[in-house]
Amino acid sequence: MAAATAVLISLTAAACSKNAGGSDASTPAASGSAGAGAAPVALAGSVTFNQTNLAKLDAALKSALAGKDLSKVDIAMVVNVAADYWKAGQVGFLKGCSDLGLAKSKCTYFAPPNGKLTEQNSELETLRSQGVTGYSISAIDPTSAAGTIHTDVQKGIDVLAIDSPLPGTDAASLYLGTPNYTAGYQAGTAMKQVLGGKGKVAILVGSLTASNATQRIQGFEDALKGTQITVAQKVNDNLQASTATSDAETILANNPDVNGLYGVYSYDGPALAQAVTSAGKTSSVHIVSDDSDAQTLKFIQSGVISGTVVQMPYQQGYTGAYILAAEKVLGKDKTMAIVKPYLEKDGSTLSSGVGLVTKSDLSAYQSLESQLGIG
Repeated sequence: MAAATAVLISLTAAACSKNAGGSDASTPAASGSAGAGAAPVALAGSVTFNQTNLAKLDAALKSALAGKDLSKVDIAMVVNVAADYWKAGQVGFLKGCSDLGLAKSKCTYFAPPNGKLTEQNSELETLRSQGVTGYSISAIDPTSAAGTIHTDVQKGIDVLAIDSPLPGTDAASLYLGTPNYTAGYQAGTAMKQVLGGKGKVAILVGSLTASNATQRIQGFEDALKGTQITVAQKVNDNLQASTATSDAETILANNPDVNGLYGVYSYDGPALAQAVTSAGKTSSVHIVSDDSDAQTLKFIQSGVISGTVVQMPYQQGYTGAYILAAEKVLGKDKTMAIVKPYLEKDGSTLSSGVGLVTKSDLSAYQSLESQLGIG
């Protein structure tokens, strides 16, 4: 077992209990409910992820690679935007490479500075020209990425979907990341609780087409069924925090009955918190966000954000490195045979886990980040 993963298991096990098997404690069946008209309640969080299963998988992959020649492995992690959220993924990826004995020159991390598709495509071209053997990717536009992925796979380059699935592409068979519907459902359950089952909410997101976004929004809306909460608007901020803030300000100004905001992408939480603070509505408008940017955690501490649904990008980087190395050395079929027992029921999702950070368990989560070298 890798030392970094062992730290995760130790800390999360101490923080809260874990369901048996591969499921997260935050699945819809375990989320609980608040009926329409119920009084608002204080949120209780969870910082348990899928670390036990991933530690076993990492160990199995490392064992299978023991004694093998990894000199031809040249891998990359390509994400969708240069946000704080992905710093944990970068740390995990480079740690995974180190634990595998791969040179830093053979492990490239890239985050598009402005979250633009042209930036991501340009990097993929560069990696291809440099002889990359495999890459993990959080595609900015899954539809436009399909052709590029097909070409790369045909050339023998391994492609692993992280953060957002890639259905309908040659990388559809394996997705390493958050079960996004579950994450959205947990966010909706949290919103239902803090609003007491009544109200009007707006959803702000960086893309209305990316799989992770659409699945989260669907889960969020499903969690609200049976309540007196309606979704007033869904707004695309195009991966721009400043746009998210101005959009939220406009929504609050034009819709005085909106009492809940859901921010889907990592920068959305702080952006919405700034808008609510500027409008002087921190006591009347409740925010539920995704991810754990440093600013998000500060707004959790101050109470401006009620709760944030957190992922484990560290493990997307760490286990992603192991999978890409194994696919190059062992081949995809043998690698998938090792991975298969750890997949979710859909047969393609390798969950990196889902958690919920609130003010009450913020210190436990920050301790976890610190031990991983993330905070």
